[in-house]
Amino acid sequence: MITLDTSGILAALNRADRDHERARRALGGERGPRIVPAGILAEAGYMIEVDLGPSVLRQFVRDVAAGHFRLDCGESDLGRIGDLLAQFEDLRIGFADACVVACAERNGGRVLTFDDRDFGPIARAGTISLVPADRGG
Repeated sequence: MITLDTSGILAALNRADRDHERARRALGGERGPRIVPAGILAEAGYMIEVDLGPSVLRQFVRDVAAGHFRLDCGESDLGRIGDLLAQFEDLRIGFADACVVACAERNGGRVLTFDDRDFGPIARAGTISLVPADRGG
């Protein structure tokens, strides 16, 4: 079970991304589910469309609808999201990243991300672990 951050989704979808192979290997080794927090859909959708185009966005939406990814996190996570925003206020992690963390905490703690600036300090706090483990580029 793994929770995806927007950076992990983008790396997996974009063959030109420097982290593409690492993302594909990380996801390929997962039996699932591959969890996409509902709170990052707008961010991920926007970035997919801008960076990769509308046809990739359409395919991503189809893949979510077909169950290749499981949407998770909702109103029951809002209290924890608020706590995370306060706890990591100095990082300015933002709503989307707090959604990823809250969702991951309930689902095994593993996060596919390439955003070490925001997620690294949170992982060091001990509630999540970052995938892939080889953090080098």
